[in-house]
Amino acid sequence: MAKKGKKYLEAVKKVDTTKKYELEEGIKIVKDSSYAKFDESIDVSIKLGIDPRKPDQMVRGTVVLPSGTGKEVTILVFAKGEKEKEANEAGADFVGSEDLIDKIAGGWLGFDKVVATPDMMSLVGKIGKILGPRGLMPNPKVGTVTFDVARVVKELRAGKVDFRADKTGIVHVPVGRVSFSLEKILDNIISLLDVIIKAKPPSSKGVYLRSVVLASTMGPGIKIDPLHVRGRLK
Repeated sequence: MAKKGKKYLEAVKKVDTTKKYELEEGIKIVKDSSYAKFDESIDVSIKLGIDPRKPDQMVRGTVVLPSGTGKEVTILVFAKGEKEKEANEAGADFVGSEDLIDKIAGGWLGFDKVVATPDMMSLVGKIGKILGPRGLMPNPKVGTVTFDVARVVKELRAGKVDFRADKTGIVHVPVGRVSFSLEKILDNIISLLDVIIKAKPPSSKGVYLRSVVLASTMGPGIKIDPLHVRGRLK
């Protein structure tokens, strides 16, 4: 096991590991226990009462965080003709078709998000083995395969993120930066949790929201009281 640094151990002292905090208090502790010299990302990990092995219990979706993630995203769009023009006008960083396919096949990966019009997917499929493992493959289920490319590009720029439960039933999502105000982080978390709770599979039984943990990039995890979270969403 890797040895923890002095600054991390000092940050841990600020956390009561036996306690489940209310949202606002938890956010304050995450901000207060941040010690890195860079503006750390704040992430939330949500354990759901689902069986990810069952297709009807997979939880995935998208949410536009009202305050964004604090990260500048580089957006690539596969489109032709009028849709190519729309994507450029909406602010996409890279727009094209076969030229971009060839560039990516050659090893270029200078982008964070990928959008494609439906008619381009037969071409995009040729680089699926490159995009897929990196979570970059356009997918209609999360709205990145669409003819409405301008809207999607603007949403991604504004802070739209997609989420998917991993094989252990946990959803990991960035919800801001340490430099964000408490109110902005709170708005982002509530917006995310509201969407996740509404995405509860009908076949999921028992407690759905099992645990919520907040943490900055370098800091310790802060347990949040799921009951308090539910109360904030009513």
